[in-house]
Amino acid sequence: MGTQLAARGGRERRRAAAKRERELAKLAARQHGVLSRRQLVASGLGPRTIGIVVHEGGIRPEERTAVAGIPVTSVARTLFDLAEVFDERQLERAFEEADRLGLLKMRAVEEVCARGHGRRALQPVRRLIEEARAPAWTRSALEDRFQALCREYRLPPAQTNVSVLGHEVDVHHHRAAFEHDRARDAAMHAAGYRVIRITHRRLERKPEQVAIEIRQLLAAERFA
Repeated sequence: MGTQLAARGGRERRRAAAKRERELAKLAARQHGVLSRRQLVASGLGPRTIGIVVHEGGIRPEERTAVAGIPVTSVARTLFDLAEVFDERQLERAFEEADRLGLLKMRAVEEVCARGHGRRALQPVRRLIEEARAPAWTRSALEDRFQALCREYRLPPAQTNVSVLGHEVDVHHHRAAFEHDRARDAAMHAAGYRVIRITHRRLERKPEQVAIEIRQLLAAERFA
C-alpha cells in the first residue's frame, strides 16, 4: 500500500510539473521568451529551483540594438553567434536572408570578427565574407560554366543574350541582381515565364541539384 501511494504521488507530481511547464511555455511565447522571477515564483517554483546563470558575452555597445523595445544584438553580431550553432547551409541562408532584406553590413560583420579571437565562428564567417567580397563572375565565364553543366548532364543548350519583355534574360547575373530585381521577375511570371535563380556558388557546389531542378522544370513545361 505504501509503495502504491508513493507511486501515485509521484505520477501526480509529474503531471503537475508538466502542466506548469506548458503554462510557462505559453506565457514565455507571449513575452518573447522572457519570464520574470516573480512569474516563476507565482507558478509554484521555489527560489532553489529557479537558479540564475550569468553569461558574459562581451557584447559591445555597437553590437546592441532594440526591436519593439526589446534589447537584441545587431544583425552582424547575431550572424556571428549563429555561426557557432548553425551548419554551413543554415549559415549561408541566414546571410542571404540578411542580404535580401538589406540588413547585411559587411563592414560590421568584419568588425565583429576582428573582436572574436578564438571563436569557432571565425572560420565560417570569414569564408562567407571572402565569397561576398570576391569579384562577380564575368558574363562569358558564368555562361561557359552553365553551358558545360548542360553538356555534362545532357540538358538542352542554353540560349544567351535573349530579350524577353524588353529585358535581357541570361545566366550571367550575380546574386545581388537576383535578389533585388523583383519587378522584372514579377512581370515575367505574369506573362507565363518561369524565372530560376542560379548563382555561381550553386553551380560550383551543387551542379547535380541544379541540373535536376532544370530537368524537372523542362519536363513540367512539356506536359503543361
